[in-house]
Order: sequence, then structure tokens, then C-alpha cells
Amino acid sequence: MQGGDRRPTIGNVATAAGVSKTSVSFAFNAPDRLRPETLMRIRRVASELGYRPRTVSRTLGQRRQGSIAILAPQALGTMFVNPNFGEFAAGALTAAETAGYSVHFVSPLHGPLALAVDRANAAGVIAIGVRADGPEIDEIRRADIPVVMVDSSPSIDEPSVTVDDEAGARAAAAHLLGLGHRRFLVLSLGPYPSSKGDPWSVRARRMAGYSSALADDGIVLPESAVEFGPASVEGGEEMFLRAWAAGVRPTAVLAMSDAMAIGVLSAARQLGIGVPLDLSIVGFDDIELGAYTEPPLTTVRQPTRLKGEEAVRLLLEGPLRREDQRGEHRVLETQLVIRSSTTKPATPTADRGGRRRAAMEAPASPP
Repeated sequence: MQGGDRRPTIGNVATAAGVSKTSVSFAFNAPDRLRPETLMRIRRVASELGYRPRTVSRTLGQRRQGSIAILAPQALGTMFVNPNFGEFAAGALTAAETAGYSVHFVSPLHGPLALAVDRANAAGVIAIGVRADGPEIDEIRRADIPVVMVDSSPSIDEPSVTVDDEAGARAAAAHLLGLGHRRFLVLSLGPYPSSKGDPWSVRARRMAGYSSALADDGIVLPESAVEFGPASVEGGEEMFLRAWAAGVRPTAVLAMSDAMAIGVLSAARQLGIGVPLDLSIVGFDDIELGAYTEPPLTTVRQPTRLKGEEAVRLLLEGPLRREDQRGEHRVLETQLVIRSSTTKPATPTADRGGRRRAAMEAPASPP
């Protein structure tokens, strides 16, 4: 800016972005009226110029002090299909209402998640499964909105709460190894990861736990023994059927969610595979339905409802009081729950020297 001491104006942003002043106004007050690419261009230019719209400043002054926003990484329709998210939400709602706060949910309805932050017109934000260095968290920081991270990478700037995913996954794999299983299929969360995946994600932590336990027994999973998909019943069913069609023949499945594991039960019935006599299954989460499946599901219990409660408490105890809570990270313990979906394999490997080989064996073609 000329003179060096003038704040950038809406006109400066409009000129730099090649749009009208009205479009710039829409970008901060009615983003739904713009195409996602236009909205992103305006917001990027505004950030580069250091432009802060008066509407944002006014909103900060008038923010609904009795409301907490929960920022989800997916569309809410997708999130609430997962019973685990419902448990988390119930815990957060209970803690918030007890403290006199209401809760609303924010999701990426249009374009990247960062664009949804404007909808978080609340006293504070609980961000679930979002990277601490992601653009949406940068948006929250720029708006000076207190935030607590959940199931994310640790950050020195924001408090966080998570569960010990790695220990839980390790216990699940160790349980199956102790029964004598050597041929595994892992159902992993999300799309196939890139080489630049987040090493602190839930998926990465659980995979590290599985891999560590298997490695201690001399087993290295081949790529064909890991499938990726959504944490849903349909996702688990599809992943197992896909692996089976590709010739993978596990005696045990490690699923990163109970919903996935229940999908495997469905797929096994379709294929005439007996559970647990022909196939053992371990889930993760311990949702209520898992105790009533046929057979009841062995799983890793995480205190999901408590996690929601703790996230709200962290927000109320520190950031909302503007106290320095940096470095406060709460890690909740997991617990292996053994039910009837796991047992010894029908044909256990006879010798330790054959374990690595057995883990990788598969018929040349599906039946």
C-alpha cells in the first residue's frame, strides 16, 4: 500500500482479484452467492493484502458468547451416519449445556473447509480431525477465535484431546497374534494416502499400532493386505469384498472402526464365511451396536463420549477465559474388549519360521 500506514480497502481487494466490490462483500457476508473458485481467489487475495473486513471485526465484537461451534472435516450427513461421531457429539452437548452453552455444527458445505469457518460465529471452536497447520485453523486464528483440537496433530498453540489410538491398535493386533493368526487384512480409514499424509492422523496412529505388533512377530503386511475406505458399514462391506475378489485370504481382519467391522460381518455372510471359525474380526470404537451383532464384536473401546466432554471442558477452562493453556494435551486410554467375533484360526501356522510367508500367501485366483 502507498504510504505504508494505510489499511487495505475493499477496493484494493476487488482490483487485485479482478472482481467487483460487491463480490468482495459477498465473499465475507454471503459466500454462498459466489462460485467456489471465485470465493477462494478473493479470500486468498484478501489474506495476502492483510485485508480485514469490517463485518468480521463487527462479528467478533458481537459473537454469540453462549455458543460453541464443532468443526467437522466432512459433511454433517456423512459424519452423523457414523455412530461414533454421534457419541462424541452427545458428550460435547452434555458438557456444553451443563455450562450454559449451546452447540452448533459447521461443515464444508461449499468448497474447502476453510470457507466454512465464517459460519462458526461462536465463542469458541472444537475442531475434529483437522490438521493444526491447515487453512481452516489459520482462518480461526486470524479471526482470534479460541479453538481446541480433537484427534489431530499436536500443536504448541492450541490445547487438544485425543485417545491413545496406537496403543489400542497394538492391543487389537496382539490379541489376534496370540490366538495364532498370521494372515491379516487391515481396513483403513479414508482414501488411499499420499506420501505427504499426516503422520499424526487417527489413521496413521492406528496403522502404527497394528504394524508394530505384527512386526514384533516377524510379519510385514503387503500392500494387498490393506484396504482404504469410509468408516461405514457399506464401506467395510465393500472393502472386504474387493480384497476377497483380488485373492486376499485373511484369517483375521483389523478394522479401524466398528462400522467397518460390521460391514465385514455382512460380507462374510454373503460369501459363506463363518465368523469366527473361518474369519476373526476386531473393530475399533466400541459402539453400542457392536455388543448386539451376531456374533458380538471384539473391539477396542475408546471413551468417545468422554472425549467430547473433555474437548468442551478444555475450551471452557482455558481459551474462553483467555488463559494460557498452550501445551495442555489430554490423551485418553483405550481398552480391548474381547467378545465372540475372534477365536483361534481353523488352520494355525505350525512354525514361527513360516509366519512371514503365511501372512503374504494368497491363491492365484479367486474361487
